[in-house]
Amino acid sequence: MTRIDARFAELSRKGKKAFVSYVMAGDPDFDRSLEIVRGLPGAGVDIIELGLPFTDPMADGPTIQLAGQRALEGGMTLQRTLELAKAFRESDNETPIVLMGYYNPIYSHGVDRFLAAAKDAGIDGLIVVDLPPEEDSELCIPAQAAGLNFIRLATPTTDEKRLPRVVQNTSGFVYYVSITGITGAAEAQAEDVSPEVSRIRDASGLPVVVGFGVNTPDKSRSIASVADGVVVGSAIVSRIAAGDSTEKVLDFVRTLSDGAHSA
Repeated sequence: MTRIDARFAELSRKGKKAFVSYVMAGDPDFDRSLEIVRGLPGAGVDIIELGLPFTDPMADGPTIQLAGQRALEGGMTLQRTLELAKAFRESDNETPIVLMGYYNPIYSHGVDRFLAAAKDAGIDGLIVVDLPPEEDSELCIPAQAAGLNFIRLATPTTDEKRLPRVVQNTSGFVYYVSITGITGAAEAQAEDVSPEVSRIRDASGLPVVVGFGVNTPDKSRSIASVADGVVVGSAIVSRIAAGDSTEKVLDFVRTLSDGAHSA
């Protein structure tokens, strides 16, 4: 059982939904990023999604694109991202970390070398948005063999024919992208999300966590009420971009997690 599996089992026993927060590793700099990440569990975060900076983030809207640029300009790399995760693990051995990004940096690093380093750093799962199921032999299956969850995205356009292929080798949870388009582009609607969550949960047998378009405590609550958890990214990253103090960022995160946990 991975930390992700254990966390969902614990939340299920308590009758609570998961709150997942996304932050870009190294934004605005390594030390501040680590300070924020270390504070997330205390702000009610159940699972941390740690963005891997990349030069061509196709699925991300302007907020997260700019966060990646700031991190890259500050010298953030794949190696430094893993160092940040490892530093977090010095004081927290329970909160799951999912590394979210694109395949190019992993491929350049070398898959076997990357998986060994990710495991050593305390990474629990991977979301690699540009690797479709047809490429499972590239990273998904080796990651599972290494003891890492490989988390797949499903979208409003994932139809009944495609869905079984999408969830075939998925583990940990399924990330449902609630809108078509890029991150931060529109708001998710619970009435649209609910039937999709049920459909994906039935097909996968896994928890379904909803992201994209969740940006307020009320929205966090409403989406959590029809899913197994919610992800908030752009709304948090925008607070970092605005120069909010770590305390203010974490206070905002706490309002979002309170929303999800009250569903």
